[in-house]
Amino acid sequence: MLYRVLPALSLLLLLPRPASAQQEDFSKVTVKTTPVAGSVSMLQGEGGNIGVLVGPEGVLLVDDEFGPLVPKIEAAVKQLSPKPIRFVINTHWHGDHTGGNAGLGTEGVVIVAQDNVRKRLSTEQFSSFRKTSIPPSPAVALPIITFLDSVSFHLDGEDIDVFHIAPAHTDGDSVVWFKKSNVVHTGDLFFNGLYPFIDFGSGGSIDGVVAGADLVLSRINDETKVMCGHGPVGSKSDLKRYRDMLATIRDRVRKAIQDGKTLDQTVALKPTAEFDAAWGNGFLKPDAFVALVYSGLKK
Repeated sequence: MLYRVLPALSLLLLLPRPASAQQEDFSKVTVKTTPVAGSVSMLQGEGGNIGVLVGPEGVLLVDDEFGPLVPKIEAAVKQLSPKPIRFVINTHWHGDHTGGNAGLGTEGVVIVAQDNVRKRLSTEQFSSFRKTSIPPSPAVALPIITFLDSVSFHLDGEDIDVFHIAPAHTDGDSVVWFKKSNVVHTGDLFFNGLYPFIDFGSGGSIDGVVAGADLVLSRINDETKVMCGHGPVGSKSDLKRYRDMLATIRDRVRKAIQDGKTLDQTVALKPTAEFDAAWGNGFLKPDAFVALVYSGLKK
C-alpha cells in the first residue's frame, strides 16, 4: 500500500520549493479578493492565502504567494487602497508563502519574519524525502526584520500581534492577530477543510500543530475570523474541529506505532475514516496523510 502513498507525498513536497514557481504557468491565475472583517481582506491566487490590512498609513501583507504573481497581487491591493505596500509578514519559509518576497523587496517593502524563516531562506535546504536541495533565496528576498518570540505593529489604527508557534507546520511559524478587526491569520498552522502538510524536515511537529491551535483558541473568541494558510476563512469552531481531528488521528497513529505496526498496517487501520468526508478531499489524501503523520511520529 505504501507505493500508493508516495506519489501523493512527492507531489505535495513541491509546495515548499521556490524554484517550482518557475515551472508553472501563472498567466491564467486570477487573484480573488474576499473582505474578512474591519480593515482586513484576504487575497487568493495560487499558494497560501494572503492577508491584507489597508488604511491611511499604508498596506501590510501577510505572505505573498509566488513571485510571478506579484503584479497581480499588487493590482488586487490597488483595488483596496491607493497607498503603498509597506510591510509583508512571512508566516513561514515555504515558497508558496514567500515567493513574492524578491519582487516586493526590490520595491522597498519591509519583510518581517521569525528568526528561523530568515535562516532557512538564506541557506540551502535539503528535502530528505525528495533527495533534492533547495537553493537559498536572493538577499533582496530575505526578511530584514526578524524576531524570536513576538513582534507588534501599530498601523492604520490596528494593534497587530505577531507571535511564534514552534514547532508546528515548520520551526518558523508565526500567527498574525489583527486585534481591532478581530481577525487572526494562522498561516499553515491551520488548513481549513483539508488534511494539512506538516514539514517534519523543517522542524515541524504534529504535537506542535495541536499545541499551536490550542494557543490560538485560547486567545480568540467566537466572533474572531480565522484566516488559514489554505482554504476558506473560518471561525473559532472550525479551528477547534481541526484541532480535535488532528489530535485524534495523531493518537491513533501513535498507538499503532507503539503496538509495532508497520506503515502499511497503520494505513490499513484507516485511522482517519470518520474524518475523510470533511477533510480528505484536498491535495493530501487520507492514506498519504496517515503516512505523513506516521513518518513524523517515527522520528
